[in-house]
Formats: sequence, structure tokens, C-alpha cells
Amino acid sequence: MTNVDILFRYSGQPSEPELFALANAREVYGIRRLSFDRAASTLLVEYDATRLNAATVTQLVRRSGLQLIEELPVLPPPPAEAAPVAAPKA
Repeated sequence: MTNVDILFRYSGQPSEPELFALANAREVYGIRRLSFDRAASTLLVEYDATRLNAATVTQLVRRSGLQLIEELPVLPPPPAEAAPVAAPKA
């Protein structure tokens, strides 16, 4: 099993029918977890990459009626490297 996360930004607030449809998507073999962050308007989907691929997961979420805006990177970008500190002059 290879767990993969995919993060989506959505518009608006999910309606009750959309939430029920997403709950049914949870029943698809390979979908492991769905997590909403309502403050950030994001949905994190954990799935088994040996069973599903990102395109299939995206299609399942879109079929629920949830209006997806974009797919976001799951990991934040690495911090910019700091400039090296100059050695003190003697």
C-alpha cells in the first residue's frame, strides 16, 4: 500500500448533498481519508496509490458537486536558504 495525499482548494461552503456524496466517495476502495479545513477552504484526500491515481481521485471529488478551484501542493515549499554569514574580520 502506498498512501498519497492530494490537496484541493474549493469555492463556497459544501452543501449537505455534496457532503453526503463525498461520504459515499469514502466508500470507494482505495480512498483512505477525507479532511476538510473550512477556514482555508481545502479538502485533503488520502488514498492508496496502488489502487487509484490522482486523476481518478479528482474525478470522484468533482462528481460530488464540490467546486474545485485548484490542486495545491501538500508540502509547503522549502524555506529559502539564508545567505552565509560572513566571518568576523581579524
